[in-house]
Amino acid sequence: MTRPITLFTGQWADLPFEEVCRLASEWGYDGLEIACWGDHLDPWQAAEDETYVRAKLDLLAKHNLQVFAISNHLKGQAVCDDPIDQRHRDILPAKIWGDGDPEGVRQRAAEEMKMTARAAKNLGVKTVVGFTGSSIWKYVAMFPPVSAEMVEAGYQDFADRWNPILDVFDECGVRFAHEVHPSEIAYDYWSTVATLEAIGHREAFGLNWDPSHMVWQQVDPVGFLWDFRDRIYHVDCKDTKMQTGNGRNARLGSHLAWADPRRGWDFVSTGHGDVPWEQCFRMLNSIGYDGPISIEWEDAGMDRLIGAPEALEFVRRLAFDAPEASFDAAFSTAD
Repeated sequence: MTRPITLFTGQWADLPFEEVCRLASEWGYDGLEIACWGDHLDPWQAAEDETYVRAKLDLLAKHNLQVFAISNHLKGQAVCDDPIDQRHRDILPAKIWGDGDPEGVRQRAAEEMKMTARAAKNLGVKTVVGFTGSSIWKYVAMFPPVSAEMVEAGYQDFADRWNPILDVFDECGVRFAHEVHPSEIAYDYWSTVATLEAIGHREAFGLNWDPSHMVWQQVDPVGFLWDFRDRIYHVDCKDTKMQTGNGRNARLGSHLAWADPRRGWDFVSTGHGDVPWEQCFRMLNSIGYDGPISIEWEDAGMDRLIGAPEALEFVRRLAFDAPEASFDAAFSTAD
């Protein structure tokens, strides 16, 4: 069951796609989780232009790489978000932003997510990773008081906007792996339960497991794998280092920049934080996950050209396969 180890290109989209392919290949990665921004992948072209798709696949083959998943976090974020504001304008292309009318932005983002499913099909990829956005994340502090009806309306808004997108995923034979992440409709354990219930547990919608977002929320990433084992469609490896405990550094970050020592936690390169990686990989074996393990490199205190190959070495060492037979089988006296 040796699983491919890939590099998520989202944090590398400032570099030309061919350069990222070269680097990943030289470091020893098996493939890429390709981001749908920069020049890495245009889902509209990939959905409509066979020549464009062939050129991407040929470039990957040139560097002995494969593609196992594509990701469109930025456009997925805009599907449900409320408010739509300057933050979105900063991450969305003009084609999606348009005149900035919030509902227009949401509708255009939804259309791109449909095209992303079609692009994945043309690339021979079965999984699209991304965000959903949320109209109720703004209520997370629960003050002024938030009624149960307002929260329920948020889950209904998610279902109303994403079910038509998921219909296209079904048509294409592709699955969506939602990254459980603060600011999304599913951001912790119980919001994940509510999200799956909101769409009737339809198979097109599953989860991208990234433990870095769970550690600082005190969600057990190992138990999460077990409880949602039928929905783990993709795995991203990113780490988090907690810096609370001094009476000053708080979990919500205090509006401080990444790597500021006053933060209560920070993203760090895989293996440098508090994620219990060996337990996690053992649980992935237990639930039979045989998909890619994708390294999402984020660390404001380390150069990425050092961090990405080091993370690959760390994951290869710990992501061992389960044994083919029980260790105590050798004790048997049967002929």
